[in-house]
Amino acid sequence: MASHRSDVGTPASGTSALTPVRAAILHPVVDFLCAGGLSILVIVPLLLSGREDIGFLAVGIVVWGQYLLNYSHFMASYRLIYRDRETMLAHKWAAFGIPLLLIGYSSIAFARAQTGSPQWMGALVAVGSAYLAWHYTGQAWGMMASYSYLAGIRFEKMERLLVRGSLRVLLAWHVVWFARTWFGQTSLDEPFWLPPLYQAVSVAAILALLLGAGGLGKVWLRAGRLPPARALVAWFATFVWYAAIARWGLPALLLLVQPAHALQYIEFPVRVELNRATRKGTGRVAGHMALYLGLLMAVSFVVILLVPGPAMSVVAGFLGLEPQKVAPLLLLTFINIHHYFTDGVAWKLRNPAVRKELFAHLAVPTTAPAAVSAGSSGWKKPAK
Repeated sequence: MASHRSDVGTPASGTSALTPVRAAILHPVVDFLCAGGLSILVIVPLLLSGREDIGFLAVGIVVWGQYLLNYSHFMASYRLIYRDRETMLAHKWAAFGIPLLLIGYSSIAFARAQTGSPQWMGALVAVGSAYLAWHYTGQAWGMMASYSYLAGIRFEKMERLLVRGSLRVLLAWHVVWFARTWFGQTSLDEPFWLPPLYQAVSVAAILALLLGAGGLGKVWLRAGRLPPARALVAWFATFVWYAAIARWGLPALLLLVQPAHALQYIEFPVRVELNRATRKGTGRVAGHMALYLGLLMAVSFVVILLVPGPAMSVVAGFLGLEPQKVAPLLLLTFINIHHYFTDGVAWKLRNPAVRKELFAHLAVPTTAPAAVSAGSSGWKKPAK
């Protein structure tokens, strides 16, 4: 989720918000693996192996699987916003305004790139990278808030400040890292202050692990227990992701982190779709879900054909692109940026309708959760 950021808590009394105790989006084990458990199992051994590169992951079938997962999470987000006229009109800016702005800007960027001036496109990619940082860290917090809510645990103000603050430090690291990557792909000299800034935010990112752990420790001392493992793994996995990016750069972002982020998100729209199918009571839930997942994969496959795999690797060298690579990269960036906005409006847990759809398979909470926007406005990924 993409991108979902919102602060969710239980009633002030501290009683469980939902029952049963093992309430889950799909299943506690599935939730754990999707939230970050699986990505930790894959990435940590790679980090410990001392490998200098991860080029061995760029195998055809592996890359196709990653791309299908990534684009499926985009399409699932679009399904939430464009499923009917009422929903589109309720989110006019995300459904129509942002796409029109991006189309206009992308048209200019495309024309400029054809004349040998790709700076407009470079700016768009830079904006997309900044949103991506906001998206990853916001979604991690949304996961923590959501799974803690299911377990009947709330975050108080200082606890939120510490845990979310640790994720914001990672956001800052991402932005500075991208700036260094950008200068590394151009003929421009890197500003003298950028290397020491990168070193500073790198140290801060390590210390942020302690900052967030302090916030979780405060929860433990106050409530007598930690948030559920599903929430903890979503937080820790984010640090693991950025460790991979620091080690291997863009290949890690594209081949490891983005698919992990997509997997973290995908079960939430799947749960919403499953709840809707169940509510209809047609007795064909399995068939409905098979059709839903099949369509996500089919549409994703078509998009991949429009945005060929090699276009992803072009991101590192967007200055000096060959003309035939401009359009795919613009389309890719368009989808990413638009996704952040659709995700931001789709996952506002303070909206009773969103809570009702997401938690329809569980007992209804006696008290509405308190929601505080964490970025784009939603609870991110459940989101970007």
